[in-house]
Order: sequence, then structure tokens, then C-alpha cells
Amino acid sequence: MSGAGIVAEHEGHPLFLPLVFLGGFIFGIGLAVSQMARPEIVLEFLQFDDFGLLFVMGGAAAVTGITFWGLTLSGRSAPMTGTQFGRRLKSMDRDVVVGGGIFGVGWGISGICPGAAYASLGIGNVIILYGIAGMFIGAYIQGYLREFRTSSESPVTAD
Repeated sequence: MSGAGIVAEHEGHPLFLPLVFLGGFIFGIGLAVSQMARPEIVLEFLQFDDFGLLFVMGGAAAVTGITFWGLTLSGRSAPMTGTQFGRRLKSMDRDVVVGGGIFGVGWGISGICPGAAYASLGIGNVIILYGIAGMFIGAYIQGYLREFRTSSESPVTAD
């Protein structure tokens, strides 16, 4: 089942949206405290002038990796969705490479990734609205191109 299907299926749970907002709020505070919501700090990191964010990202990756590894081995199910914890493998295809490249270039130009862009709004960086608008436009174009490619690749059958 897709992530959107899980969200739609479990939106009726009374704690679903409050927990989503709480998680986003905590994530935003973490980004602000770690300085990852400040584009100038991120750009210093990308230019090898400040390696502080390496510890932030490394720590987050370690905690996330250990948590997912442990939950996958536990055989437990997610409390709100009922789906069993497990790995979802994605093949390395053209979309993954192109998407990762676009993300990397956008991160390098703007100094901020999508999650941190919203947290950056919370610390008063209003100019980031241009970047957020660009993300929405890019997502729309990507969806349009994917739909166009899918419809042109599907075989036409005669009735």
C-alpha cells in the first residue's frame, strides 16, 4: 500500500493528525536548534568551511538507522497503521538518479532542503518563500511529466 493510502486509511484515528503535527513541530525545533534551518550555515557546510552539520546529520542517521533496524527485527506493527515494520527496497533507476541530482543541486543553490525550508519560515526567514514556491512548481512539473510519460507508455487496446 502506498504512503498516501496509509494516510487516507488512518486519518480517522483521533490521534493521527495531532501526532503528525507534534512530530513536525519537534522536527522543526530540532532543525532550528541545530542551525540546519539557516541557509548560510548549510552553505558553509557544503563549502567545507563548517563541519558541525556533519555531526547533526550523522547523529540523526545513526538514531534512525538503529531504530528502523530494531523495529524491523522486532516483528511489531506500527500502532496507528497496523502495518508491519519492514524495509521497502527501491531499485536504482533513472528517476532516483535524476531526482537525487535535482535535490542536490537545489540544496546547493539554496542552502536548504524541503523540510528545513519550512522550519526556516518558523525562525523568520521569509525570503525562503521563493524556494518553497520553486519546490511546489518543481513537484507539479514532475507530476505532470510522470503522468504524461505513464500515459504515453501504456499500450492502447482495440475494443
